[in-house]
Amino acid sequence: MTRVALVTGGTRGIGKAISLALQSAGYKVAANYCGNDDAAQTFTKDHAIKAYKWDVADHDACQAGVATVVADLGPIDVLVNNAGITRDTSLLKMTIEQWKAVIDTNLTSCFSMSKAVFPAMTERKFGRIINISSVNGQSGQFGQTNYCATKAGIHGFTKALAQEGARYGITVNALAPGYTETDMVAAVPQAVLDKIIAKIPAGRLGHADEIARGVLFLASDDAGFMTGSTLSINGGQHMY
Repeated sequence: MTRVALVTGGTRGIGKAISLALQSAGYKVAANYCGNDDAAQTFTKDHAIKAYKWDVADHDACQAGVATVVADLGPIDVLVNNAGITRDTSLLKMTIEQWKAVIDTNLTSCFSMSKAVFPAMTERKFGRIINISSVNGQSGQFGQTNYCATKAGIHGFTKALAQEGARYGITVNALAPGYTETDMVAAVPQAVLDKIIAKIPAGRLGHADEIARGVLFLASDDAGFMTGSTLSINGGQHMY
């Protein structure tokens, strides 16, 4: 039976690469998005993966969105919590709105989305939840107290939910990408980006398809005994 995968933030950047990798591996894929209608429409047209629009920062919208995907494609076997935003600035300049926007989109969404799929996964005695964190959630980064808090929080969320899911055959893992060639990283000033790359032992940015291959492993039956873990794909920038 073909498994169903849902990828949040799944029409651009790392999320797009994850959606395409899962499709190539034989999954029926649903790609969530929020803001860019043109990109989502082009994605669906080019790749025959339906894009579903809702704001993962909205708890009720997540419940309704998942219900729509289930009605269209069937029960969700794999959830990839990939959606994320940045609102970078130093703590001295950060507003409460900038703090809450990042917390709600990056971290609270993991709760809302997992809450929506978890009951059915327990009933079927199978599930894969993969939470996309970041190297900056492991090492910290100047000007990203909001972002780093969310990505570090994902690790704790992952470990706790993994303990709840294990008895039901549900694995919950995190994947922490390093700096990867995406629109988000492209927005970093080149002088700053050069300094970042200089600190990466591999001497380059990551590629989105390299992150996607890590997700494919975590979603597979081969990873059935791996739960509560973090897979770091960062070119050696942070090791622990």
